[in-house]
This record gives sequence, structure tokens and C-alpha cells, in this order.
Amino acid sequence: MIKYKQRRKFKYNLHSELTFETGISVKQPVANNFLEINASGRLTIKPGYAWDGPSSPAIDSKNFMQGSLIHDALYQLMREEVLPQSDRKRADEILKEVCVKDGMSAFRAWYVYYGVRFAGAKSAKTDLLSAP
Repeated sequence: MIKYKQRRKFKYNLHSELTFETGISVKQPVANNFLEINASGRLTIKPGYAWDGPSSPAIDSKNFMQGSLIHDALYQLMREEVLPQSDRKRADEILKEVCVKDGMSAFRAWYVYYGVRFAGAKSAKTDLLSAP
């Protein structure tokens, strides 16, 4: 279970810690104020982490919150080049699995999964910029 608050820029703000075994191996473990992922893929999302919840046209529902939180954190790690783009499919599968575990219907979870498979690539692309 997670606790969160609705916000303006990011819709939600985490108020409890969440740890999730992703099964995604990481060459270089990372830890910062809000996210941690170890070599074996244990993801820890810390209080204060902000995320935007399910992407439109999805409906924000309780059985979508935890999955969207984990999915957004994994996509952020891809944008930051901690995880390779090749892990995007696994991140999308995790979203579907967590939503079903949290009570989402298999049909809706299938629809969500194919939505992120079809339209999610841009959201996972690196957003790191560099300048001379």
C-alpha cells in the first residue's frame, strides 16, 4: 500500500516508502533523495517522490496508483540513463502485473499495457541535456 497526496504540477506526492523487486539488473546502483535501485533491481521509492499518475486518457483509480508510481520511477531511471531503453518492455510488464495484483481487471490491465507499449517510448527517452 502507498500513501500519496494530489499536487498541481505533478499530480501525486508519495508519503510512504515503497520497495519493489523489479528483476531488472543494474550495472551501476543508484541512490538519491527519492529513488534507489540496487544491482539486483530492488527499487526503493522514498517519501517526497512526485509523479503524474496514469497518463491520459487513462482514469486515475486506486488500482492504478501503485503501478503508475513504479512505472514512472522506472521510466525516470531510463530518462536518466541508469536503465537502458531495452528495459522499457519489462517496465511496462511490471505496470500491468502490479495493476492486476492491486485489483484492476485483466482486460483493463491489458489495455493499459498496450497503451504504454504503443505510446510510451518518447516518455522513456533520455532528457539529459549537455552544453559545452
